[in-house]
Amino acid sequence: MKIRVNKKIEIDKMIDIWYKGSLIAHNFIDKDYWKSQRSEMKETYFPMSENYVICNKKEVVGFISMVDNYLAALFIDTNHQGKGYGKELLNFIKERRTNIQLKVYKKNDEAVKFYLRSGFIKKEELLDEQTAEGEFLMEWKKV
Repeated sequence: MKIRVNKKIEIDKMIDIWYKGSLIAHNFIDKDYWKSQRSEMKETYFPMSENYVICNKKEVVGFISMVDNYLAALFIDTNHQGKGYGKELLNFIKERRTNIQLKVYKKNDEAVKFYLRSGFIKKEELLDEQTAEGEFLMEWKKV
C-alpha cells in the first residue's frame, strides 16, 4: 500500500470511487442527488481539498480529502473495501493532525462504527439541509 498526494489525472478515478461508494453507503438518499454532485466534486471540492490516494500494486483504490482539520471525504473503491485501506488512510492523516472533525450520516452505520472504532466521538447531531438527513458531527483528538 502506498499513500501519496493525488495527481490531477486521477481526479476522474476519485470521482468514480466517490460516486459508486456514495450510492451504496448512502442508499437512503436518491441517486439523482449523487449524480448532481459529480461536477461540484470535480470543480469545487477536490480543488479546495488536500487529497491523498492509496494505491495497491496496480491502481488507486481509495482517497481521503482534508480541508484544514476537517475530513471532507474518505472513500475506498467498492471492490477493495474491508481490506484495511480506509484504516491506513485515516491513520496517515492522524499522524499529521492533532484534531480532526467530520460529519457522517446517522444512517451510514458502517461508517459510524468505523469512526467510533478509530477513536472518534460523537460531538453533536445535525441535519444536512441538502438531503434532509440526520448526521453526526464527530471529532478525534490526539492524546
